[in-house]
Amino acid sequence: MPEIFKTIDKIKPAYDATYKFVMFLCKLLLIADIAITSMSVVGRYVSFIPDPAWSEEVVLTCMSYMAVLSAALAIRRGAHIRMTALDSYLPKGVVKFLDILADVAVLVLAVVMITVGWSYASGLGAKGTYVSMPWLSRFWMYFPVPLAGVAMLIFELEALYNHIKDCYVKEGK
Repeated sequence: MPEIFKTIDKIKPAYDATYKFVMFLCKLLLIADIAITSMSVVGRYVSFIPDPAWSEEVVLTCMSYMAVLSAALAIRRGAHIRMTALDSYLPKGVVKFLDILADVAVLVLAVVMITVGWSYASGLGAKGTYVSMPWLSRFWMYFPVPLAGVAMLIFELEALYNHIKDCYVKEGK
């Protein structure tokens, strides 16, 4: 059985690259958020700096992307809030089973986010436009949900694989 894990472990660089890409995207969104918000605030008090009408909607959209994508990043790091108070009192096998069960539940959530999120983005979102930017589709306001669903799916598959691998491979091997 460990031979199959060695083969599957070769995919790890793809997970690393995906993580770095999503992290880079979050950093760009944060920079854009700070720059647009700063320009908007300063523009209210300094006459020669513009205060664009679209700034609030763009900042909120960037924040939506960052919120859901950073949640996907937390899956890879195992940084989500979870109940571990009883783990020391439960048998290790039960804890591993509960970890795998939680992974499956998050995997289902990721699939729901992809399917329902895409349905909303391509349906409802595609029909509307931003109030301050009538040329821009609201698709981009709904798109963070399926995008984060894809990232969650990728990172959750890795987490699930790692939990299953821990059941079969002893440490140090």
